[in-house]
Amino acid sequence: MKFTDWGLINYDEAWERQRTIAAQLLALKGKPEDAQQIIFCEHPNVYTLGRNGKANNLLINEEFLKKINATYYHVNRGGDITYHGPGQIVGYPILDLERLHIGLKNYIFTIEEVVIKTLQYFGITANRLTGATGVWLDVDQPSARKICAIGVHASHFVTTHGFALNVNTDLNYYRHINPCGFVDKGVTSMQQELSCEIDCAEVKILLQQYFEEAF
Repeated sequence: MKFTDWGLINYDEAWERQRTIAAQLLALKGKPEDAQQIIFCEHPNVYTLGRNGKANNLLINEEFLKKINATYYHVNRGGDITYHGPGQIVGYPILDLERLHIGLKNYIFTIEEVVIKTLQYFGITANRLTGATGVWLDVDQPSARKICAIGVHASHFVTTHGFALNVNTDLNYYRHINPCGFVDKGVTSMQQELSCEIDCAEVKILLQQYFEEAF
């Protein structure tokens, strides 16, 4: 399994690259040279809406998007609306689930587990929230808040899209959406929880380690 870091990249370019890699993996499906990848990157400010999301969960208009230097895309992943921006680690696993002998539900569970273990290393206790994908803190409390969003797409068992872990993310951008469609849940970041800036490079090393163990 190959790990690649695209650094800071515009969302539309990353989406196009994903589709190209997924098409190549699909064309080589089952052959020894097929290349399964997990890609890390960051995006400039952008909001993305999943295929079944509700457009009214974006609370601002196009003019305001320009004012806050953000873009907006309606994409084919699962889930509702979310935000990507600097200081957030976005992961795009492009994998053949059939070759890995894993179903989509267990694949999402595995991503959650990888993120939970990574957060645990930093002393942050995280968990799953019943009925919602992603990784959450204080799941049984009124203060429940999401620290990692997950939205994936699979075609012929080949995955695109993935997860977004808030590390040093500017949480103010979440005020302009109902994150993941929730109006009664908050969002947080590693920096917010630990009251200090986190080394994204260290987080990526741990994510890679736990992904290698998981798969």
